[in-house]
Amino acid sequence: MSSTEIDPPTPKLLIKQGAEALVYSTTYLLPHIPALLKHRPSKRYRHPTLDARLTKHRCLSESRLLIRARSLGIPVPAVYFVDESRGEIFMEWISGSSVREVLDETLAREGGEAVVDRMIVKVGTAVGALHAADIVHGDLTTSNIMVRDSEGEEAVGFGEREVVLIDFGLGAVSTQDEDKAVDLYVLERAFTSTHPKAGKLFQDVLKSYERSYKGAKVVLRRLQDVRMRGRKRSMIG
Repeated sequence: MSSTEIDPPTPKLLIKQGAEALVYSTTYLLPHIPALLKHRPSKRYRHPTLDARLTKHRCLSESRLLIRARSLGIPVPAVYFVDESRGEIFMEWISGSSVREVLDETLAREGGEAVVDRMIVKVGTAVGALHAADIVHGDLTTSNIMVRDSEGEEAVGFGEREVVLIDFGLGAVSTQDEDKAVDLYVLERAFTSTHPKAGKLFQDVLKSYERSYKGAKVVLRRLQDVRMRGRKRSMIG
């Protein structure tokens, strides 16, 4: 086979650098299959044995959460391949915009709330399904919820597109109402601090959350307690 018949490998492109992981856009197996690569590099300040153990644990934990959530029909990226010894997860590339970007764009326009209302309902439904499966996200912000691009020639509005939860690096399995309430509190803070006009929209998130999760009433009562503690910390600070 000549070299001209072999597609060259797609280079990795660094798109995000966090405290724990590097995120790249790349491909998986074939050049036409876009993928996201999440790599946890070794930490020189940690003992090598401990570092390897932590990297393996966190890599496997995140991939298992994604696989479990997806098996239950919760909108999360598909996991393609896991190499826990290298701290790498290849997963589905979600083409689209974050909810944060969508809100920034639409709420600046007149009547923007109506444009994103159906999308907001889907956010609450997705989070409700996640908590019903006893999975907490750990970093549930508007930047970690994607709105997938519409496929086909005809573009559809944000309300008709799929909402996808991403980045489960801080996620965990938990039956605790407190943990689920903290998830909601983090999301609420993302709405109110980043999007001042979106405060009312978050109430629609909670309404759809309550419809999609039978245990929501207890979690929402606990959310009130979490809010009070958050206000006290703000006053002390």
